[in-house]
Amino acid sequence: MNAKKADQVARELDAFAHWFAAPDPSNAGHFLTLTLFAESPDTARVARDMTAVFLRDAGAGEVVEDARLVVSELVGNVVNHALPDQGLSRLGGARRVDVTFKLWPKWLFIGVGDEDSSPPLLPLGDAFPPGLAGELSEAVLPDNGRGLLIVQRLATAVWWKPEDRGGKTVWCRFDRDSSVTDRTHH
Repeated sequence: MNAKKADQVARELDAFAHWFAAPDPSNAGHFLTLTLFAESPDTARVARDMTAVFLRDAGAGEVVEDARLVVSELVGNVVNHALPDQGLSRLGGARRVDVTFKLWPKWLFIGVGDEDSSPPLLPLGDAFPPGLAGELSEAVLPDNGRGLLIVQRLATAVWWKPEDRGGKTVWCRFDRDSSVTDRTHH
């Protein structure tokens, strides 16, 4: 393995290790979790607004707009597609949406959890080459799956994890610009 590839693997392993832990405020880390309900008429708006407030207050203004869009797409997927597992649903009960933020000086992790264990349909690559996709009309783009495609384009990494209690969480990671974090935290 060449030095460049080894450095890339080391950075990925470092980020992955931080995903498991709650950020430490003494090291400029921030953590927030929200529980919303899919049936509320303003769930996506509340999630977007809380994303902006949390990130701006935590000094991560450089990622606010992309993070708001990602949260909106992931929460929208829960609202429009998630069907709770039988053991997690109650007749007439609201569907739960959990939004988690783990902010480190180098990374932002965002997780959106629901009560549906079905795996998300993560797009595999581009439907069209990036140069061509920008010139195509909306009519020829796929009818579904665009939300996760947007998430994949904006985030550094996207994955999902089944939860022990049932349901799943779709996670994404943003690598923060080191020049911004160096100015903010030193």
